[in-house]
Amino acid sequence: MKKLSVFILILFTLSGLYSCYDNPTDNPAANKPPETGLSLIPDSSITPQPTKLKVSWWGDDPDGNIVGFYFTWDGNSWSFTSSNDSLFALQIGAADTTYLFQVAAVDNGGNGIYDNDINRNGTDYGPEPFLDANNNGSYDQGEKFYDIGLIDPTPAKLNFPLRNTAPTIGWNALSTLPDTSFPVMSFGWNAGDLDGDNTIQKINIVLNDPADTANIVSLYGNIRNVTLRTNDFQSGNPGMDILLEGQENNIYPQKLYGLKYNDVNKIYVEAVDISGASTGFISLPDSGKTWYVKKPKGSLLIVDDYALPDNASQFYASMMDSLGLSGKYDVLDLIQNPLPYRNVTFLQTMRLFKYAYWYADNNPSLDLMAATSQKFIDAGGRIAFSMQFLQNIDLAVVSSFLPINTDTLYSAGSILAGTQLSTDLTDPSYPGLTITSALYRIKSFSLSSFGSVPLYYFPNNELSGYIGFFNNPKSLFFIGLPLNKCNGGSANVKELLQKVLIEDFGVTP
Repeated sequence: MKKLSVFILILFTLSGLYSCYDNPTDNPAANKPPETGLSLIPDSSITPQPTKLKVSWWGDDPDGNIVGFYFTWDGNSWSFTSSNDSLFALQIGAADTTYLFQVAAVDNGGNGIYDNDINRNGTDYGPEPFLDANNNGSYDQGEKFYDIGLIDPTPAKLNFPLRNTAPTIGWNALSTLPDTSFPVMSFGWNAGDLDGDNTIQKINIVLNDPADTANIVSLYGNIRNVTLRTNDFQSGNPGMDILLEGQENNIYPQKLYGLKYNDVNKIYVEAVDISGASTGFISLPDSGKTWYVKKPKGSLLIVDDYALPDNASQFYASMMDSLGLSGKYDVLDLIQNPLPYRNVTFLQTMRLFKYAYWYADNNPSLDLMAATSQKFIDAGGRIAFSMQFLQNIDLAVVSSFLPINTDTLYSAGSILAGTQLSTDLTDPSYPGLTITSALYRIKSFSLSSFGSVPLYYFPNNELSGYIGFFNNPKSLFFIGLPLNKCNGGSANVKELLQKVLIEDFGVTP
């Protein structure tokens, strides 16, 4: 009897419980939204800029699974990702900037169909993300999509404050000005910005007075060297072409003014970033040094490439004066006044003139000759050379500006004083020459059968080949000896220079 009472009590209790849950789907528990967490990976750099940030996030859903996340940097445009982290690059703006990053977890409580618009918590997230299998830009039946359920109504947030830093600038190692030049010069600088070199908005350059804002020229922010030139010799304030990166085919549309002829000058440069922060102007030449810019006197340039300590410069000055060219020629001393960015600067300097006479000792600047001679001639110039060579020379380099064969070279260990040079078998109208002192390691050439006019040779066979010649249109003359040591006997160097410079080239006394 007692056992039956216990059984009835248990049965009654179970019946009561069942009555409370006889149809549990009539009162389902509401789906709960997920929650989101957020962190910055420790090795990310917040400043300086541009910042590369690796941000990590996670989601927790009490009654479902996380299918992805929506994130935003501006609070308006939300992007979907199924990943738990990403690397972002944030760019500094025009001033110190704070970015707000938000991310919200998404659960799997979707409706099972593709939705063209997802609105949750008063925010429009756009259409559901999908995998565009046929790349047509729109969802098609059967393509995989993310069935968006609930979205965390309180996204995780993190502020990223970015501080702007001013750019830096300094002259590069090549920018060493000669104390004197013609109105052509090249300058280069190193500029950078911790916020990213692409935040340098402009490079300002100005001549002589940085306070003269009317003459400041603002170049593109990525420019790191320029060549300035002008052939306007009549104006008191000539405009200078600005060759960006020294390139003839990349001339800045604005000219630079402020140059002073026959006076000392100075160049100033500064970098300015997108916030307006500036390096301030730096100047060249440095304190205690000067850069004198002289106006060309005439159309003839004498290039002094002679390092040996003898009378070469005085000899040629006397020769030019004796030809009636006093005050009508200029001298560029490559030894005493080496040029920065010399190939570009030298060529642009040469182009200020119509004629050039280049003399050297036994170590001429062959690389410079090879880089500039033909370009000078192609632009209408005419050039004459007088020089020796080192013991070993590269005929391929020499043939790049002289009309010689590259497979034959004649050499003599020494040529004694009194040795004769003749043109009797080539063109007797050019004078014979006599060497005045012993010369060593003399070289002569086999000439190209096309494009050369043979002239000087050794009549007594001290050396085969030709040591003096023209190119075929007679826009280039070469003699492989220093003429200041070839004026013996009848002292015919003046007559030779008269023939080449005045009669053949057309230099006007």
